[in-house]
Amino acid sequence: MRLRILLAILLSLQTFIVLQSASAAGAASVIVSVPEQKLYVFDESGRKITSYRVSTSKFGLGDSRSSYATPVGQLAVATKIGGGAEPGSVFRHCRRTGEICPPNAPGRDPIVTRILCLRGLEQQNAHALSRGIFIHGTPDERNIGRPASYGCIRMKSRDVVELFDKIAAGTRVEITTERVGGLFGSLPRIAAGRG
Repeated sequence: MRLRILLAILLSLQTFIVLQSASAAGAASVIVSVPEQKLYVFDESGRKITSYRVSTSKFGLGDSRSSYATPVGQLAVATKIGGGAEPGSVFRHCRRTGEICPPNAPGRDPIVTRILCLRGLEQQNAHALSRGIFIHGTPDERNIGRPASYGCIRMKSRDVVELFDKIAAGTRVEITTERVGGLFGSLPRIAAGRG
């Protein structure tokens, strides 16, 4: 019982530190719209910087441990892996293998280029980090723009490199079932006012 309480306190403290570092840096925020299969980046004042086509899970939404579903709600970038890696660099267990996988390589579907590990901040996505839910590059670029992943948010290699360079560890990431597009100049109501 004491160990559970201690672990809960440590997890809360770690989440607080991650969020504080993002706030201190005046960090951007990210919204992933599942119905649009798009990832939007907003600056610290809430203005849209850019958007990218992505792929969420082909198994739907959720956070059950063996579901392969994409969790929804408020998350944060826990760690960034792969800075400086060549586009197409293959990662296994978050480590480079030395292999380079070209886009749309037949029969291949590894994690490539960059990894942004996501930590859930709510009960509905509390297992995201332990499940290995990432924003990452994929060689399966022909399926970007439709649900095709095993729970993660997949991006084209060139796009995930650009995103990786734009955001810091601690950046808030909201995965939503609402549409964001068309709300061009500013942060939409689904994320406005959230710290």
